[in-house]
Amino acid sequence: MMPTDAKIRPDLQLDWLRCFVAVVDAGSLSAAAPLLHRSQSAVSMQLQKLEAAVGRSVLQRSPRHLELTAAGLELLGYARRLLALQAEAHAALRGPQLAGRVRVGVPDDFAASYFTPVLRSFAARHANVEIVLDCEQSTALIPRVQRGEIDLAIVSRDKPTRGTRLFEEPLVWVGESRNEAWRRDPLPIAVYEPGSFARRHALAALATRKRAFRIVYNSSSLAGQLAAVESGLAVAVLTRCCVPPGLTVLGERHGLPPIASLEVAAVRCPGSRGVEAVDALWAQVLQTLAEGARA
Repeated sequence: MMPTDAKIRPDLQLDWLRCFVAVVDAGSLSAAAPLLHRSQSAVSMQLQKLEAAVGRSVLQRSPRHLELTAAGLELLGYARRLLALQAEAHAALRGPQLAGRVRVGVPDDFAASYFTPVLRSFAARHANVEIVLDCEQSTALIPRVQRGEIDLAIVSRDKPTRGTRLFEEPLVWVGESRNEAWRRDPLPIAVYEPGSFARRHALAALATRKRAFRIVYNSSSLAGQLAAVESGLAVAVLTRCCVPPGLTVLGERHGLPPIASLEVAAVRCPGSRGVEAVDALWAQVLQTLAEGARA
């Protein structure tokens, strides 16, 4: 017989583990809540139950930061394996899984911030679907979708009727604090390729303020823009989601004008409609990224 003073811990319920993994992957309770179709308070309650069952804290939470504790880091691997095993069991019992190939286009700056959670959720349900990802600027992706070379894409809207609106993404000036390139006259700027929406908005904002500038660096890639700024060569305009911690977000106090935001939309090739794998990924994009889901 078990000693009477032995403690019987509750089972680690899959719902608790699913909440835990979702919060870690999304980076916060508020971001995980819509992915789990729960309120933020319900997600918090699930985590409290998990921590009570484990007997230790698994997450250190603050208003703007979330970190795994040592116990949480150890638990995370087990949680992922248990959830994957459950998904495998469901798939085996359901019979043939959704399969096929989906060609997706996403700009570099949106890939990590926005497409990663889409892909993570989708892959957990449809492991047999192959995703072919092209990272290019929206100006290149939109015509490729229209030509049928890409099934669906997440892009900056070039007109109000383009695709299905997802959300608005702020554009910001960025600079390297040690070099203070924003103090130079004329202002040295790094820009994307001609036709880029970020470039267009940046030049329009400078023209409105009649701020003298000169283009010192031109690159169609995010890595190129970051290299120019981090070297102190120039300031640049980036989407807020992709600004790395080491750069300074600039504004009016630095003598730089506000910039119009980008409207982000999902677009798809008309010929892909009715293709089950594309339909499923399209639904996942809208579920994960539409403004209501991200609120």
